[in-house]
Amino acid sequence: MSGEKCCLGDEYDSRESPSSSGLQSFFLNPRRNWLAAQHYKALSKRFKKYGLRYDDLYDPMYDLDIKEALARLPREVADARNQRLKRAMDLSLKHEYLPEDLQALQAPFRSYLKDMLALVKQERGEREALGALPLYQRTIL
Repeated sequence: MSGEKCCLGDEYDSRESPSSSGLQSFFLNPRRNWLAAQHYKALSKRFKKYGLRYDDLYDPMYDLDIKEALARLPREVADARNQRLKRAMDLSLKHEYLPEDLQALQAPFRSYLKDMLALVKQERGEREALGALPLYQRTIL
């Protein structure tokens, strides 16, 4: 995600894209904006209730780069992601939350997909720059 902003609390990415403004960085940085900090806390609290991570919410059917990045992850990481999603759906259907002791262990903004996704996007950008055909294309049926 080089050149993009990431507003995830302690993991705030201060790299600025050429088109980003100081005002935009103020609104997205939870260290500088009280509303962004409150939003961060609310998201963190909700993710902890279900034992999810922020990266679990990426949809592989929406973006093919995400699908490719998920396919390249180690099997243990992909299995842990699937287990978290299944547990969250099960808890949601039962109208329950994780026990408090397990909620305390959750780290909802620890990223496992960001590096692989950046690599996939970089490779796609290189292929486009070289004029090669894309590895995958979305077809709408």
